[in-house]
Amino acid sequence: MGYESAKAQFAAWGVDTEAAIDRLKDIPISVHCWQGDDVVGFENQTGTSGGGIQATGNHPGRARNPEELRADLEFAYAQIPGAHRLNLHAMYMDTDEAPDRDEIEYRHFAPWVDWAKDQGIGLDFNPTFFAHAKADDNLTLSHPDKGIRDFWIEHGIRTRDIAAKIGEELGAPAINNIWVPDGYKDIPVDRMAARARLEASLDTMLSEAKDHMLDAVESKLFGIGVEACTVGSHEFYLGYAIRKGTLLCLDMGHFHPTENIADKLSAVSLSLPELLLHVSRPMRWDSDHVILLNDDIQTMAHELVSADLLGRTHIGLDFFDATISRTAAWVIGTRNMQKALLQALLKPWNRLKSAEDRLDFTARLVLTEELKDLPYGAVWAEFCARNDAPVGPPLIASLDTYQASVVDR
Repeated sequence: MGYESAKAQFAAWGVDTEAAIDRLKDIPISVHCWQGDDVVGFENQTGTSGGGIQATGNHPGRARNPEELRADLEFAYAQIPGAHRLNLHAMYMDTDEAPDRDEIEYRHFAPWVDWAKDQGIGLDFNPTFFAHAKADDNLTLSHPDKGIRDFWIEHGIRTRDIAAKIGEELGAPAINNIWVPDGYKDIPVDRMAARARLEASLDTMLSEAKDHMLDAVESKLFGIGVEACTVGSHEFYLGYAIRKGTLLCLDMGHFHPTENIADKLSAVSLSLPELLLHVSRPMRWDSDHVILLNDDIQTMAHELVSADLLGRTHIGLDFFDATISRTAAWVIGTRNMQKALLQALLKPWNRLKSAEDRLDFTARLVLTEELKDLPYGAVWAEFCARNDAPVGPPLIASLDTYQASVVDR
């Protein structure tokens, strides 16, 4: 079906496809750098603690240095319509020096900023509180040893400085998202002490106000090695974000399998001005599979549009799969997030909400089901065509050709 025919069908439902396309092109998605190298980074640290982070598989083509990673990203962005961002972890420095994490400075990441300027994309940043010898106890900011806490506090302070400089250089705030792996494998006897130490460490890290950057805190349910207690739980960080005015990061893999992130969005947004999303696909809890255009993703996108939260929500991706082409994973996952947003933007929300307000749940159900038959794919194809991004067989051919070029890495 052609776009003009699809446009007419949506118009019959009171939906303006041109308005949806215009809105979608202005929604940036922060693509995560760590899919490209299996969360290895470029530091040569000796720590074993990954906080439950593990990429499985050994598909050929893993990026081994910043140059290869940037080349892979440039290819991926060319297959993704719209203008987006890159989410960079502190372990991905680009320097001939070997600073420890409490010694990093902006200059160690300046090549990434120069590249971002050339590409016309924004950057986000993350302190790296895992894969380091001082994280091998699975305790960092909440560690009983003040010396270890101070090391990680200094790391966090420096990442905020770096994020602020990145935001200043690029002319758009960089989000600095704080996630720590802290917790206990077996049942602790004093959870309060650990959480008090985490709170105090965060307070020290965040004590100086910064321009050009936004702070975010991210919770987790549990991880490998911290099955009994995660210090930075959802309740801990929800309260902290409300009290301290930070963003709250909701990661789709960091909750109980039956919890629905879409349901949380409107609830927490009543208490927080801005949110950060990390979108992934938890198959067995936090397994971080490449996202599909499935019910979970569509429901979340629909909630963002229905609740008018797009302007207050920063969307980032967080998955890593080393069993498939890493560049294809970026392309598939990001495009599926965009497809879900487009479908949400193509709903007659006033009509749906009117039925609900009248308590006419029959009309609401009929509308919801009938709308599934509309030709969303034709509008997506038009959006891609206007942004010089391939669809269908040309996309597959492009992904295959690029993968063949990196297979000998």
